[in-house]
Amino acid sequence: MFGIGHLAVTCKDMEKSLDFYTNALGLKKVFEISKPDTGEPWIIYLHMAGRQFVELFYNGSIDNPWKGGLRGFAHVCIEVDDINAAVDKVTKAGYAMTSGPKQGKDHNWQAWVNDPDGIRVELMQISPESPQAKAMAAANA
Repeated sequence: MFGIGHLAVTCKDMEKSLDFYTNALGLKKVFEISKPDTGEPWIIYLHMAGRQFVELFYNGSIDNPWKGGLRGFAHVCIEVDDINAAVDKVTKAGYAMTSGPKQGKDHNWQAWVNDPDGIRVELMQISPESPQAKAMAAANA
C-alpha cells in the first residue's frame, strides 16, 4: 500500500504559516519536534486526515516562488467535502483566493489560494462524475 504520509513545508514565518494551515484550512496542531542537538524548535506537525500530516519546518531563508513551466513540485491539492464552505473559511481567515470556486474539466470543484510562502494550494471537492471518483469506486469494488 502507498499513501501520502505528509507534506513538508519550510516556512519563512512560522506564525503566519501556522495561522494559514490551522485557521484558514482547519488542520490541527498535534505535536512538535525539537532539534536533537540544540533543543531549538524544528518541526510542527499538523494533522490533515487519516494518517496524513503537514510538517512545518522553521527558518526557511530562500524564496522558491512557483513559475509556470518549471519541472518539479507545482502545487498541493487538499480534498474538501464542501468547496464553498472551504473557500468561505479561508477568506474569513483573511486570505484571498487566487481563483475559483469553479468546476474543472474533470468535473471536480476547485479553488486556489497561496500559503504565506507562496505554495499554491488547490482545494478540491470530488464530483461523483469525475474520473477520480470513478477510479476510486473501481479500486474499491
